[in-house]
Amino acid sequence: MRRDEMADLTAFVVVAEARSFTRAAGKLGLSQSALSQIVRRLEERLGVRLLARTTRSVAPTEAGQRLVDQLAPMLHELDQSIADLSEFRDKPAGTIRITSVEHAAKTVLNPAMSALLKSNPDITVEITVDYGLADVVSDRFDAGVRLGEHVARDMIAMRISADIPMCIVGSPEYFESHPAPKSPRDLARHRGINLRLPSSETLNAWRLMQDGEEIRVRMDGPLVFNTIDLILDATLDGVGLGYLPEDQVTNALSSGKLIKVLDDAVPPLPGYHLYYPSRRHHSPAFKLFLDAVRYRPSIPR
Repeated sequence: MRRDEMADLTAFVVVAEARSFTRAAGKLGLSQSALSQIVRRLEERLGVRLLARTTRSVAPTEAGQRLVDQLAPMLHELDQSIADLSEFRDKPAGTIRITSVEHAAKTVLNPAMSALLKSNPDITVEITVDYGLADVVSDRFDAGVRLGEHVARDMIAMRISADIPMCIVGSPEYFESHPAPKSPRDLARHRGINLRLPSSETLNAWRLMQDGEEIRVRMDGPLVFNTIDLILDATLDGVGLGYLPEDQVTNALSSGKLIKVLDDAVPPLPGYHLYYPSRRHHSPAFKLFLDAVRYRPSIPR
């Protein structure tokens, strides 16, 4: 159905329910003559008389009433659906869809959601963990989370974390058969447990400092995962070295289950940023979400 046909049907229903061209014209913002022409055009197109007109009244014919009975509920439901959208303008409600890497979801998003969702029960936050660089527009996400350097230039970016301390760790069992590396060059003799990046189908390179310059090292190794939790498990099992966020191995380091190596050669990663395509028409729920995850240096995550 064309848009003009839908508009004509809507105008007819308004006239039939108002039982007056005058009142209907006022509701629709049209002149009486224009509204009369619309109804006449609709009747000619359908080949049936829809309204009985006298000098004092307007009433639907039997055919017209049947059409009103069928159309009016649908049109009123559509009006209500549009009216319901005002809730998204006036109060925090609705679903916010976020795509994020695993570590950011665990250490930044999830903790920030606790207070937000307890005080705003009509907000739902859906977090999809994905190491691919999702297109938030085409994939219908409200926002994405990535390391600062990976945010597209045409996106609005907001820092949500401090820089991320990283470390290279191995188990005591692993170091029994593989002497601990003394410099980044020694890593060539070691086995790494790697993270696969779906955006490039490559293995995540380990960032290291060597001779005052940052280098990227791609490790050979027996296992490749797409989640850091499994990398941690395999590292604890002595399969190889893991390159992991330091906050994910704190307990294992304290208990002696893992040993950190090359500490001075592992720089932090740039902090996480939330990215989204526009500053316009943000719902109250999304504005509250932005405030909840915004990085404040004085507030530890």
